[in-house]
Amino acid sequence: MIDRERAPGTDERDVDVLVLGEVNPDVIVRGPDPRPQFGQVERFVESIDLAIGSSSAIFACGAAKLGLRTAFVGVVGDDAMGRFMLDALRARGIDVSACRVTEAVPTGASVILVDGGDRAILTAPGTVPLLRDEDIPAALLARARHLHVGSVFLLDALRPRLAERFAAARHAGTTTSFDCNWDPRETWDGGLRGILHEADVFLPNAAEATRIAGRRGVEDAARALAAAGPRVVVVKCGADGAIAAERDGALTRMPGLAVDVVDTTGAGDSFDAGFLAAWLAGRPVRECLAIGVACGSLSTRGVGGAAAQATLAEAEAAAREAGLLA
Repeated sequence: MIDRERAPGTDERDVDVLVLGEVNPDVIVRGPDPRPQFGQVERFVESIDLAIGSSSAIFACGAAKLGLRTAFVGVVGDDAMGRFMLDALRARGIDVSACRVTEAVPTGASVILVDGGDRAILTAPGTVPLLRDEDIPAALLARARHLHVGSVFLLDALRPRLAERFAAARHAGTTTSFDCNWDPRETWDGGLRGILHEADVFLPNAAEATRIAGRRGVEDAARALAAAGPRVVVVKCGADGAIAAERDGALTRMPGLAVDVVDTTGAGDSFDAGFLAAWLAGRPVRECLAIGVACGSLSTRGVGGAAAQATLAEAEAAAREAGLLA
């Protein structure tokens, strides 16, 4: 919910969400046991798909599907994978005109091995760490109501100035959110405390939240992270739903929503999009959680993070049918 004093011209902003982050495809390998065997062994798997990948891009697709006017700033290589990603985002109505294309480094990519509800991920960073604060056009930022950053631990060039960027956004009347995703270095630091202090919404999953907070329990971790400064910390708990801890100490739990799962890739990013779409509309935290849970759950019905994302009407209907919304 946006209750800060608005900057002049805020009501005229024509971008609901400006997304900063990584933009790379996923190669999704599915099967009952997709693990490779070295020694030149060839094995059959169920399917191999090229799909929209990366936390930030999947989030952007979810936001656009929910009706938010969405723009994206990221870096891709001058190659087939970079063109695939920009074309796919553009086809979903996302403004990618501010994305930087470089000939120096190839587009990053992830290979995701999916075995039922579990998965393993291999990522070649490529252009992922290259996004800089200087890549963000001031004119585009001025048009945004909200600023979201995904995969903060992967954004090595952007991360050192992100707290400063969030503070400036706050001064300009723009709300902010971020999702850290897994830390490949497993330091669980990277200046996150400073970023937390300046952010409005933090959206980790349970494993990330407990590691960052240094707490064993998810509720304790959520409360500890909320005490660091955000207005609300939302911890995603997979099939068990989600928990929201607010700065004033309020804690809200939301159960999961049962669906026939095809692929869990990007479910947390679709949850983020649903939660923030409701939050930006001024809905209570409990309703934001319900929409987030519905969006995350419904996204698992197809292969890849963006193929089965829900519209707002679909998410609301599913949440009501499950008793998550009145």
